[in-house]
Amino acid sequence: MHELSIAINIVEMAEEEAERLGGKVEAVHLKLGALSGVVKDALFASYEMACEGTQLAGSKLVVEDIPVQVFCSVCRETRTLATIQHFCCPDCATPTSEIVQGKEIQVVALEIGSQ
Repeated sequence: MHELSIAINIVEMAEEEAERLGGKVEAVHLKLGALSGVVKDALFASYEMACEGTQLAGSKLVVEDIPVQVFCSVCRETRTLATIQHFCCPDCATPTSEIVQGKEIQVVALEIGSQ
């Protein structure tokens, strides 16, 4: 379960930032791509475990799901895939492997309150 190691890294990073800013982390906001290889429910459970005994205990993990977008060389446009099982442009059906977004695991914001 690699979600636990990801959650531990998120917690460690958030603790360092909270210490630097002198506050308590209330929430961690994360962008999670459909091709990230992370199971969201497992990440939520792992986050709770990783927070136990830390200054992030009781904080929430807020996840924004990021769809897969590919570049279509025929349309010359970025398109959002309807399903990750079919890597073809949804408009012209041209197969494509040029992924623009959807693989990310990115902490985008921390909500920090006073201690």
